[in-house]
Parts: sequence; C-alpha cells; structure tokens
Amino acid sequence: MKPLREYLSPESLDAHIRRSLDEDFGTGPEAGDHSSLAALDNDFQGVAQLKAKEPLVFAGVEVAERVLKAVSPALQATWMVADGDALEAGGIAAEVRGPLRDLLGAERSLLNYVQRLSGVATVARSYAQCVADLPCQLLDTRKTTPGWRMLEKWAVQVGGARNHRVGLHDMVMLKDNHVDLAGGITAAVERTERYLREKGLVRAVEVECRTLDEVREALSLTRVDRIMLDNFTPEQCREAVALNAGQKELEASGGITLGTLRQFAETGVDFISVGALTHSAPAVDLNFKARRC
Repeated sequence: MKPLREYLSPESLDAHIRRSLDEDFGTGPEAGDHSSLAALDNDFQGVAQLKAKEPLVFAGVEVAERVLKAVSPALQATWMVADGDALEAGGIAAEVRGPLRDLLGAERSLLNYVQRLSGVATVARSYAQCVADLPCQLLDTRKTTPGWRMLEKWAVQVGGARNHRVGLHDMVMLKDNHVDLAGGITAAVERTERYLREKGLVRAVEVECRTLDEVREALSLTRVDRIMLDNFTPEQCREAVALNAGQKELEASGGITLGTLRQFAETGVDFISVGALTHSAPAVDLNFKARRC
C-alpha cells in the first residue's frame, strides 16, 4: 500500500484541509464555532471516540491527524487502527482528547474526510476480494469528486484495487470521441505517434474499441500498448482475448458491477476498470461522540 504522500504532498493536504475548515468555521472577524463558544467554557476538557457504526475498511489516519492539528495542537489522538484495517460495527478507530470546544469544532470536518475515504476503501475492498484469486487487475477511473481525486485514488489502493491513469496528462487514451473525430483508430494513433515524437513525450497509448473489428485494427498498430474493450459482453471479451493472443494488454470497461465482475475477470483480460469504485462509493457511517472528563 502506497503512503498518502505519494499522492498528495503534506503541504497540499494541509491546504485542502484548511479550505474545508474555512467552509465550516468561516473566515474573517466573525469566524468561529459559535455554538461551542457559547455553550462550553474554555477549560472544559473531554474525550471523543471515533467509532464505526457499520462494517468498513478504514482509510484516513494521517488526514484525520492533520485535521485535528489544524483545529488545535491541543488535540491528541490514540489510534486503534491503521489504514486498510477492517472494522466491525461498534469498533473504535481512535480516541481523541483535548478541549471540548476543539473536539466539537473538528468533528464534522474529520468525519467528512474519513467517512468518504473509508467509503471508497470499503467498496474497493469488496470488488478486489471478488477477483483476488485471479490474475486480472482491478482499476479505478477518472470519475472522481472534483478536488478529491488524489485522496480518492489513494483510498482505492488502500482498499486493495489499483489506479488507472491519474489524469489527462500521464497517459494517452484515445476514446470513441477521439477516434471518430480523427477519422478512425489508425488515423488517431498515427496522429498520436507524430505528436508524442514532436513533443519528446513518452506516454503509454490506450485505444478504446467498441467492436471486434476495431480490436483487429488496434492489434495491427505497433504503437498501441493497451486496448480497452468498451461495453463488451464476457463472451466478446473471450473472443478479443483469443484474437489478441497475448500481443497487447486488454482492459474491460463499461457497466461492470460487483455482480458481473468475476465473469469478466474469468475471460482472461488483464485489467478491469470500474468507475463505481469512486463515483458511486457511499460514505460509511462513523460517529465522533464526545464526553466531558
């Protein structure tokens, strides 16, 4: 499992958290958690438990720590889990001690982060376990929450899946629009080859294919590294695998669910990409209940 800092620098993470806290506390002279400031004395101390209310895969220890420190250096957490650990309902992820005003001020932002990240990790784990005994690799997509891509892609691999390209910049993926607008697969790939050569760029090239005839065309092109089988049935994927005969990487994609995942993985494709790992992952249910001490 890769550490979070390989996805997002500590400085970038802190800036992300600062924006989230500013949304909650507000900015300027009237900023603050006025509910806690009004109801609680400054010297009230307490402890809060971060507790799972449903089975989940936890993700977000460092993020939570940085949220706490950004709210108040006086908040101290003791962790009972590490990223990637499974928790049953009622399981305690952490205990946090400090001023009650600060505990309550940190509550919602902390939960927003760990519930979302743990939700993605939990969904990724369920998909990854479904095909864990097969050589096919499970990938995420670019269907992520704006501003959260690196966090969500990190959570995907915490759950046991792998990342596809990060964005438009680190791989060439010629999708149906590129192919159609360029005048076909061969024309799009030839243009890509010229562009990469002129720019001095080294990038893998993937081509989306909608039919077996398009697969045949893509197989004839040396510069194509991977072929995406878009909305193919499992039987069509088997035919594509037979046609390919190990020449290029094959990726199945489009409408694949947890219920159909294994059927596709058993066809012999190298990769399966599933947008639902991020775009449809629900936040899991944790709470952060404080008590005075």
